[in-house]
Amino acid sequence: MRKWLLTIVIACSLATNTGCLLPGYSADPSRRAQQLIYTSENLRAMLDEWERIWFLDMPSHLTPHSVHGGII
Repeated sequence: MRKWLLTIVIACSLATNTGCLLPGYSADPSRRAQQLIYTSENLRAMLDEWERIWFLDMPSHLTPHSVHGGII
């Protein structure tokens, strides 16, 4: 009985975290669209931050072709 009750409690806690019992977004279509736009913008901002941290957003100062480097 104790294992069964513990299983039910764990299942309920996991289900509420994933949005199964409580929806993650509003039921109103216009409000839900606004929430989805905010979520996607936040994810896009996270990608920009990641590129900024790894200096991927900087222009490359390397030449597009290899240079001899010596006196010709």
